[in-house]
Amino acid sequence: MSGTLYVIGTPIGNLEDMTLRQLRMLQEVDFIAAEDTRVTRKLLSHYDIHTPMVSYHDHSGQLVTQQLLQRIAAGETCGIVTDAGMPCISDPGEILVRCCKEQGIPVTAVPGPSAAITALAISGQETGRFTFEGFLSVTKKQRMEHLHSLQTEHRTMIFYEAPHKLLRTLTDLVACFGGERPVSICRELTKLHEEVWKTTLAEALHRYEQQPPKGEFVLIVAGMPESTDETTLSMEDALQQVQERVAQGERLTDACKAVAAATGYRKQDLYQQAIQERESE
Repeated sequence: MSGTLYVIGTPIGNLEDMTLRQLRMLQEVDFIAAEDTRVTRKLLSHYDIHTPMVSYHDHSGQLVTQQLLQRIAAGETCGIVTDAGMPCISDPGEILVRCCKEQGIPVTAVPGPSAAITALAISGQETGRFTFEGFLSVTKKQRMEHLHSLQTEHRTMIFYEAPHKLLRTLTDLVACFGGERPVSICRELTKLHEEVWKTTLAEALHRYEQQPPKGEFVLIVAGMPESTDETTLSMEDALQQVQERVAQGERLTDACKAVAAATGYRKQDLYQQAIQERESE
């Protein structure tokens, strides 16, 4: 008879955010698969838990996954944890869960905090409908394709970002969504220096150009406003937005498409006007 994989949530910053069930399961499972055993060891030591650990992360590969599956299939119980929050969300644990499901191995959730939901709840943005976009690609082309696909997204968007990549991400968000798009910058959630700053993408970019970002970030970006019957932005202002996007490196056709979606003007009209202005310069 096979064992069970327990997907166990852990704190996203504050070690007090542990449930009685999480603590019990971390003690009772046969072994723990941890994204970073050094990080998890601090948590276990804090609660005097001595369950054996194995390393399971992005670079573990298929062989390690198969070894874990064999142990669970043979009857052992495994608790999988990430460095912070719920495992298997933008996390290698997703692969292990999928493999367990394919082999009929039971998977049970022991829920805990989630940085995405925590940030959304206190962001001040619309929470009724949202989309989780995780980490953007480090490859420029893939990153911009991802963001361009979201230009007409009306739901609130949630992104994760590391401090050393925040400026690049904010620059690309401004290019795709415009500087006036509302955003809530959430950092160091549940920790001593927790900060939630509701602002615009342009203001956020300006701040972090002057002040090096520190801590892990969750960006809650407002979706595109629902279209109205009347266009409230003048053609001149819409063309100005097109020019700003082009100046930031966006192709003219892509800039016209994005501004058209946001303002209600026809893409063809914006493109023709932009070409005429270029020729008259």
